[in-house]
Amino acid sequence: MSVETITLGCRLNFAESEELKRLAPPGEALTIINSCAVTAEAERQTRQAIRRARRDRPEARIVVTGCAAQLSPEAYREMPEVDAVELRDFTAPLTVAAGYRGRVRSFVAVQTGCDHSCTFCTIWRARGPSRSLPYAAVREAVARELDGGAREIVLTGVDITSYEGDGGGLGHLCERLLRDVPDLARLRLSSLDSIEIDPLLMELVAGERRLMPHFHLSLQAGDDLILKRMKRRHSRADALRTVGAIKAVRPDATIGADLIAGFPTEGEAAALNTLALIDDCDIVAAHIFPFSPRPGTPAARMPPVELATVKARAARLRARAAERRSAWIDGLVGSCQPVLIENNERGHSDGFAPVIIPGSVRGDGGSARITGRTADHLVGMFE
Repeated sequence: MSVETITLGCRLNFAESEELKRLAPPGEALTIINSCAVTAEAERQTRQAIRRARRDRPEARIVVTGCAAQLSPEAYREMPEVDAVELRDFTAPLTVAAGYRGRVRSFVAVQTGCDHSCTFCTIWRARGPSRSLPYAAVREAVARELDGGAREIVLTGVDITSYEGDGGGLGHLCERLLRDVPDLARLRLSSLDSIEIDPLLMELVAGERRLMPHFHLSLQAGDDLILKRMKRRHSRADALRTVGAIKAVRPDATIGADLIAGFPTEGEAAALNTLALIDDCDIVAAHIFPFSPRPGTPAARMPPVELATVKARAARLRARAAERRSAWIDGLVGSCQPVLIENNERGHSDGFAPVIIPGSVRGDGGSARITGRTADHLVGMFE
């Protein structure tokens, strides 16, 4: 008898899957599908994963949970492969979800939910308003993961820059963790809302080398009118200002971003503004999403962009992002980079460049001389 988790979507889901696995009753063959609803494609993959799970483990009981299940429970209950749909009560006391398949990098969820209701998004409906975990619970989870062999902790959540625990924001949380947990040598942050980066967090960016210098920003678009129609709270100038401030205090910082192609009403000029944002913000890790209308959202009622145009604009964004990423990786050849190996001779630099070091094993870390590259990875050796 065993419990298997199949996780779709974000890092928060991966952390929560580990918690669900720990809490599962013993003695039962169980497959937990932790679903995602961020796009129509994510929901399609969820249904596909359910059908595959039934084929792969016909004896196991299949339970579906997560955002897609929260939004459309009946749709999943009606699937013949599904034995149960487990809905979460986000008004109940929160427990810290932590872990990531026992790997060297571990995710620790510090909050869930969102207060902002962007016009394209349903996650705030699935998870409710923003709620933060108390500092003591986060500290305990971080210490537990480190004791279990994790070498790097990633703080995650739906909107971690809205964290408000024990009277302080995300910067206060990070400062206390780095002060109170001496074994915490590497702290990384998941996706950030650029407009919410607080002054104390920026001080840590500048002066705390244990805070990893890769910052993934939830930018979504590079055109002010589209940002307004998305109900985002930042402007294009705000995004540029944030990236400039990060780079000014931490020149080795690298920037990632989420970008949506083909949002309703997006004209060619607006699309080009988003395309230019990749260069203007020096984005080396872009996650590109073709716009996907979510039922019941304001964006789903706006005049759509033709599907072929959406696909073409997404492809154009991906091509530009790939060019910039390749140039960034080229520029690291010949340098020395701090690297942590996570699995099978593969790991990442502090700036989150993927690195292969032949002969290395899980948990190895230190300064590595970068000697070359493959199509997708740097190649090096520890000094």
